[in-house]
Order: sequence, then C-alpha cells, then structure tokens
Amino acid sequence: MTSRKPDEPLARNSRLRLVRPRSLATARRAATTRRTRPAPRPPEGTPPRAELARQARLVLADAVRIARWAATPRGPQAGPRAVAAGASASALLDGPTAAERAAAELDLTPARVRAGWDRARLAGLVELHGATVRPGWRLQAWDRDDSAVLRGWVALLDAWSLVHPAPEGVAPGAVAEVVEAVPQVLSLLQLSQGPVLVPVLLDLLGQRVDELREERCEVPGDGAPGRTAPPAPAERLPALLDWALEGLAEVGALTLDPAAGPEGRHANLTPLGNWAVWVKLEQICVAAQSPAGNIEQSAADMLRGCARLTPGPARDEYRAWLAARPLAGAVAELLAAARGEDALLRGLAFEALRVVGAPAEAEVRAAVAEASLRPYALLWLAEYDGTDPDDAPEVLTREEATWLWVDTAAAVADHGESELLVRHLDSAVQGTVPALLDEVRAVGHPRTVQVLVALAAAHPDPALAKAVRRAAFQVHTGGD
Repeated sequence: MTSRKPDEPLARNSRLRLVRPRSLATARRAATTRRTRPAPRPPEGTPPRAELARQARLVLADAVRIARWAATPRGPQAGPRAVAAGASASALLDGPTAAERAAAELDLTPARVRAGWDRARLAGLVELHGATVRPGWRLQAWDRDDSAVLRGWVALLDAWSLVHPAPEGVAPGAVAEVVEAVPQVLSLLQLSQGPVLVPVLLDLLGQRVDELREERCEVPGDGAPGRTAPPAPAERLPALLDWALEGLAEVGALTLDPAAGPEGRHANLTPLGNWAVWVKLEQICVAAQSPAGNIEQSAADMLRGCARLTPGPARDEYRAWLAARPLAGAVAELLAAARGEDALLRGLAFEALRVVGAPAEAEVRAAVAEASLRPYALLWLAEYDGTDPDDAPEVLTREEATWLWVDTAAAVADHGESELLVRHLDSAVQGTVPALLDEVRAVGHPRTVQVLVALAAAHPDPALAKAVRRAAFQVHTGGD
C-alpha cells in the first residue's frame, strides 16, 4: 500500500481529479466559444416554444410573484429586501415573519410562499448578494423572453431533488444513486411517447442502479478499490422511485396517475418535460439570436446579438457600434451592461472594452473596486499593460480566479451547450474537484447553486456528478 502526503492531489486515475488543467484565459473565452451546426427539429407534436413557455410560466407563477415581491423596494428609502445576516441560503427574505407578511400581501399560504421562494432561487429568478435580494436577469426578462422562461424552468428541473425532500431514513448515497439513474428513466418516458407503468420504470431503475454500481470504481487515497457510499437496499427502491416521480411531477415534468388499476400506476411526461428531455438528449440550448442591425441597439442588446459570432466578426460589430456614438457614453453603457445579472454580457462587455483601449482605462480602473467586475477589470488592465492574454490570469488571486470561474460557468449554463459546461471544468485553477468545490463554496458567488446543479446534470461521470450535486445541496441548505 502506498501513502501520499496530506497536500498531495487525489490519485492520478481518480475521476475526481482535473487531469487537463488549462489556463484561466480559456475560461474567459468559454462562454463565447460556439459550434455552428443546424439546430435539430423537435419531435413531431412538440408544442410551439410560446406554448411551452406559457406552461413553464404556470409552473413558476408563485415563484415569480414571490421573487418580484422580495425584490421590490418598500417605502421612500427602501432598497431591495434584505435577508438576515448569517442566515442559510434557503432562509426566506428578512426574517421568520417575512413568510407571513408575504402570504398576507400575496394572498398565499406561508407554505406556498416558502416553496415559491425556494423555486425562485433555484430557477435563477432572484439572487442573494450578501444581505440583499436582487432580481435575476431571468425575472427581468420574464414577460417578454420565452427563452429566459424556458431556461429558468430547465434550471428548476435540474434541481428537482432539492425541491422535493428525500424520504427519511435513507442513506444519502442511496438517494444519490437514484438521482443519477433518473435521466435513464426520463429517457424511457420520452422514447415511449406515452404513459409507462410504474413497475416498468422500477425495473429500469433497478437495472440502472446496478449498472452505476458496477461502473463506479473509485480509487481512494490508499489505492484500494471501494465504494463511496453503501448501496440502497432493493426494498427501498420503490419508495425512492415514488419520491423521484413525485419530485418531477412537482416541477411539471411529468404526470403521475394516482389511481392504482390492475396493472398499477403509470407516469407520462408533460409536453414541457418531453421537450426538456429531448433538448438534453440532443445537447442543445436556447441561445441569443444572430446580430441584426446592432449599430442601433443598446449595449446589452448589441452584446446579445454578438454572442454567437466568432471573435473577429464580433470585434467588427463592437467597432461599428462604438463608432456610432460618443465614446464616453459608450464605455459607460458597456459597464452598465456588465453590472447586470447576465454573466455572459459581463464577459462580452469587457471584450468590447478591449476594442476601446486607452479611452476606457480610467473607467475600467474604477471598476476594480466593484466585486462583480474586479476579475474582469484586472484582466483587462493586465492585457492593456502589455501582459500576454494567456499570462494575464496570474494577476488574479485564487479567490478572484474562482469567482471568475463560477461567473463564467453561469454564462455557459445560461447560454451554452452542456458539453461546454463540462469542458469548462478543465479550466479551473484547482487540481482536484474536491478542492474546486471547497473554494467555490467559500467564494460566495450568488449563482453557485445553479452552476453546480447544472454541472452535475451535464457531466457524464457519475462519481463527479454526485460530488458536485452534494456540494450544491450543501450550499443550498447552508450545511457542511
């Protein structure tokens, strides 16, 4: 048996090791690196996107109402609502009486308020910045942007196991196995194009769990094969399947027939769930449209229009847009877009400021004092001072680099393909996934939970996905 030093990374063949570390400069480019290919057509019978968005708005109606209530100032000097200092991430607004106050103002029960608040956070409708609740970019675009609505609902679907509490008395490792196996169950429902008996789903779940146990061959520090958690007893699988189906039904992905006939209950994907599973199988995401007439657009709309362009054409668009307006106002408008909730626009805004060059220096130096802009501004200034772009990330502290990694991951999760999110993992400066997760949890980025849930849903490695999902749950609940 071999030993390793306490600060030595995990075994080289462990799936929790980041084996292809790359420069952080890769992270800055990840959100805007796109593959060009024709978009596959959804299956026949899939409702139009407007109808799918309407259904998603119904599922998240309470969450939207509560998010708007929480983020709306009250009184002549009121700002966005505050949360109790030191409260866990799942705490509601500004204290124990807030649920009752919100329930009275919104004509909802306190239980519905708490459930809606939880969904609002997981769907990216609100963000917690220190002790302040702010509206997320999806909330701001909710009424006019079907893409934002569908992405918010997919984020909620990815977090279904956080919405619906797991059965008591079941080991966390057993719960994680079922969560890992659920995509196979959803795939069967999607391919069946109709109701499937729950006993059939139970057989599939059992087979998939067995496969996961056979595939899982973790290598602990002592080099001896072993499991990270005890398996779930076979007799607990029916209860865990019921939990999973009920959780998926709660977020609007499927319907579960409550009537037990001669052959038992059956489950069926909703149109929204069927579309979401197809999207995941095809690995496509809703993205910003190609640019059209960007010279007359606002900075935010211009940046969205340029999101799908390669760097050369994008720089041409930035130059044309800058040439059409006073430079000082254009720089201010770009920085205002960077201060928004959309992480993709933050990165693109600083790409446009690179085209501006010297006239933007003073404003960018001032932006160093703003936490959300600091890593981007430091990289801009390093490159402006002549540092090679691949070496520029060295000016960032470990904490700043980790914050930037999470922010870029949020941009990829919101606007990129799931494969890009998996590839983004390789750009982390940490050598192992446990080290990355520890530092991501400590850095306090407002999108941490959503990023980790999306990464866990996208990553093909079950051991790594389980570790990331566990970290998301801990951040969400405020636990260790």
